[in-house]
Amino acid sequence: METGIARHGSPEAAASRLHRGTNQSGMRDHNERLVLSLVRQHGSLAKSDIARMTGLSAQTVSVIMRELEEDSLLLRQAPLRGKIGQPSIPMALNPEGAFFIGLKIGRRSAELVLIDFLGTVRSMLQHSYRYPAPRETVEFVTEGMKTMRAELTPAQDKRIAGLGIAMPFELWNWADTAGAPRDIMDEWRHRDIRADIQAQCEFPVYLQNDATSACGAELVFGQTGGARDFVYFYIGAFAGGGIVLNGRLFGGPTGNAGALGSMPVPGPDGKPTQLIDVASIAMLEKALNARGVEASHLWTSPEDWGEIGHELDDWIANAAQALAYAIVSASSVIDFEAAVIDGWMPLAVRRRLVDAIRQAIGTIDGEGLKLPVVREGTVGIHARALGGASLPLSERFLIGSTTISRSI
Repeated sequence: METGIARHGSPEAAASRLHRGTNQSGMRDHNERLVLSLVRQHGSLAKSDIARMTGLSAQTVSVIMRELEEDSLLLRQAPLRGKIGQPSIPMALNPEGAFFIGLKIGRRSAELVLIDFLGTVRSMLQHSYRYPAPRETVEFVTEGMKTMRAELTPAQDKRIAGLGIAMPFELWNWADTAGAPRDIMDEWRHRDIRADIQAQCEFPVYLQNDATSACGAELVFGQTGGARDFVYFYIGAFAGGGIVLNGRLFGGPTGNAGALGSMPVPGPDGKPTQLIDVASIAMLEKALNARGVEASHLWTSPEDWGEIGHELDDWIANAAQALAYAIVSASSVIDFEAAVIDGWMPLAVRRRLVDAIRQAIGTIDGEGLKLPVVREGTVGIHARALGGASLPLSERFLIGSTTISRSI
């Protein structure tokens, strides 16, 4: 048996401590994920780099990388010649190595996305509705997958490694807030959407909470700046989020960890309420509707909301104050390095929201706490769908599964 040893003091020490390898019988799959995870993080790596980072022998790494290359998961790059010795040959992920499908089921729209092994979007479809209905959603997935797969070559189609569903847990509880018929929403209570879609697929289907999936997208595809512990907020029709601990998405025993939408915060009137009742975009829609303004463009045009008026200013101020309290409260439990804000909104609005949160935090008593850096997310409006696609990628090819099985 060969066990990896962290090389403290080297530039890769932190990564090595968390990515030790082992040649113990039956653990090959772990080592392959280890190699793929490191190559994904660094873009490309030579065998000697991976051996140094993991503590695995050069021979072991050579065998693993040769097999990954034979499986078309890694590609050789141009040799790098040094002053002495043989040139090193960096290896990078093969974009065509695997494909993944992500499905987001939201309160106002559904999205289906196809990505390659690098996370590049190859195809995306969107379906808007007043409220989600199970049968309509399955039909959208059925037709959408036909369209997407028809655009792939037979070889590419065989490399679809899974489908991930990102949707709110207990969707039926949001009937009143979403303005949906209760009998339609109650259908979700008795419908196993994962099983329905799995029946159409020869590859595995996974399911996770939508906001937690968005957090996973930031972790896998985003630019985290090296942060290994961060709290993440996704502001969609309803606010939610997730948490990353030690470089891994943390869902807890039931998958409900990071249920940030339910976090108690002061409301605009100073009385306690939940974050979801203040920071959700549905609250902005409600304010616009009260003025007689039709606000469907909030859901159909997330890249540009146009001129909205003082309702947007009021919503940003209230949401920022609530999010600031949520960040400070979360920081009293976990020593987060960063608080990441993303959502279904134009970039300019997200920037204003983040700036307002930074200002609001300064007004809250944080004595005794080390508050995290507040920054914008790097994945954007499609984080939930991409997070869904990241579920099979993480489950099958990376260290640290992000998938949390749970009944919806």
